Amino acid sequence: MFELVVGSSEDSGKVILLRGEIDIYSAPDFKDSLFQAMGDCSEDIVLDCSELSYIDSMGLGIMVAALKRARQNDRNIRIRNPKPNVKKLFRITGLDKVFIVEELK
Repeated sequence: MFELVVGSSEDSGKVILLRGEIDIYSAPDFKDSLFQAMGDCSEDIVLDCSELSYIDSMGLGIMVAALKRARQNDRNIRIRNPKPNVKKLFRITGLDKVFIVEELK
C-alpha cells in the first residue's frame, strides 16, 4: 500500500510525504502522483520519506526521472528523513551522491 500526501510549501520547497511501500505494483501510481504533485517545478521538492517503509529499483528510477525534470527547471529534489533501509538503498545505488539526503529531527 502506497500513499503520497502533498504538504505545505516551506522555505526549502514543496513537501511531499511518501507513506507505505513503492514497488513494481504501486510504481505507476507513484509516478503519476509525484509528477502531478511536482507541477511545473517552480520550487524545490522535498520528499519526506519518514513514513516510507520500502522502495524498489522501479521507485528509485521514478525519483531519478523526477529529479531530471526538476533540474530542467533549475530546481532540486531532497530526500528527507529516510528510514535506515531506504537510506541504505540510496547509499548502495550511489543515489546518495545524486540526491540531497537530509535528516531533520
